[in-house]
Amino acid sequence: MSQRQVLQVFEQYQRARTQFVQAVAELAARPQNVETLQNAGVMSLLRPLLLDVVPTIQQTAALALGRLANYNDDLAEAVVKGDILPQLLCSLSEQNRFYKKAAAFVLRAVGKHSPQLAQAVVQCGALEMLVICLEDFDPGVKEAASWALGYIARHNSELSQAVVDAGAVPLLVLCIQEPEIALKRIAASTLSDISKHSPELAQTVVDAGAIAHLAQMILNPDAKLKRQVLSALSQIAKHSVDLAELVVEAEIFPVVLTCLKDSDEYVKKNGATLIREIAKHTPELSQLIVNAGGVAAVIDCIGSCRGTVRLPGIMMLGYVAAHSENLSMAVIVSKGIPPLCACLIEEHEDHIKAAAAWALGQVGRHTPEHARAVAVANVLPTLLAMYMDTRSSEDLQMKAKKALKNILQKCTYLPALEPLLHDAPPNIMKHIVGQFSKVLPHDSKARRLFVTTGGLKKVQEIKAEPGSLLQEYINTINNCYPEEIVRYYSPGYSEILLERVENYHPVL
Repeated sequence: MSQRQVLQVFEQYQRARTQFVQAVAELAARPQNVETLQNAGVMSLLRPLLLDVVPTIQQTAALALGRLANYNDDLAEAVVKGDILPQLLCSLSEQNRFYKKAAAFVLRAVGKHSPQLAQAVVQCGALEMLVICLEDFDPGVKEAASWALGYIARHNSELSQAVVDAGAVPLLVLCIQEPEIALKRIAASTLSDISKHSPELAQTVVDAGAIAHLAQMILNPDAKLKRQVLSALSQIAKHSVDLAELVVEAEIFPVVLTCLKDSDEYVKKNGATLIREIAKHTPELSQLIVNAGGVAAVIDCIGSCRGTVRLPGIMMLGYVAAHSENLSMAVIVSKGIPPLCACLIEEHEDHIKAAAAWALGQVGRHTPEHARAVAVANVLPTLLAMYMDTRSSEDLQMKAKKALKNILQKCTYLPALEPLLHDAPPNIMKHIVGQFSKVLPHDSKARRLFVTTGGLKKVQEIKAEPGSLLQEYINTINNCYPEEIVRYYSPGYSEILLERVENYHPVL
């Protein structure tokens, strides 16, 4: 047998291996093939090919494994149990960029499913390799490594801490300064995933100088980058007053308000979330946002969009209004109540309605003036209907009830309270009647109106427990009127009159 014939055998074997991994990689890209591939024992066949002498076979085998592991957690588990990760990482630092990208893809595909699988990736020493890849010359390798680190860090604070301990944060901050947009996006996203778990982890990101670089990218024309930048700043600002102040000091106002007018829904949502996370901490930070025109901008944003995009803006208005009378008045003056009422009526999701109810309660709870501003928007009957609707979620019922109580306890604007007298259950009724008992003794015009609109008649029909607070309020109201008027409007009085007519014997 000649030398050529001998070598031909090896060439054929190499061609067969190449065809096999390419075919498997293509098949693995379609979900309907995955189960068949798994049953055919594809994992154990791909494993040795990761150490193949031919680089393209190694890369394609890694790509196929990544696609399989990405499909579901059972296959990701099979990659871990098949001892494939150590082989994947073997001599990774000496490999070419294509293999590094494919290997990082496998690590990401395994780590994304659960904290347990991400922990398995960490235990096989992957973090050190991924951090080395962050220093690679090729931006595609950096991007793949950053993506894998983000998927590991997002699960919990322990895994996030492991990513920090491996030295990833300073390199990720360098990555957001690179010219490639895709790399900037993924690095910002990973910094966001690290920051979200605890103040300590967020502080690590801040200490690496991330805030200044992130803040500079708020006006970048790329929408997907803006989403990640705003998210990262939100995840830093949410933890504490100090961290929120550091974000504000990077001069994000008024620049960030332009994001609320962006054509991309997620940029709007993340922009509003960032403002909310700053506003919630202190009255001073909320005042700073008001002064920058932030409240008016958020109100416009709520008015111009629908669905969950509205949620952070709704909550932001609630947080601002909750801090003080003046800040609540800033929400009222900026015409914040109509869009909040619209959210209450237009939205289908209970959690969005619940947020709007909560925010309106925060606006109206300070003084009679605040309560009146909410009450004249005819919001009280809507809140009452939501509280009493059995289809409402428990959270919505609770929030609607709390908002009603908050507003009712301050509301002295009687025309808004009167319609509620006919439908309210006893636990709400006592607050409504209580407000009438405070106002009527001092306002003769209101007393007259209360009779002509049927309010007094309705109060007589209420069945209150003797000695209860509700009964006390009813007595106070009744004491505002002559006895015969109260008697006249009491249930059954017409029958008594008729009986007297029947029993009356005229004197002839």
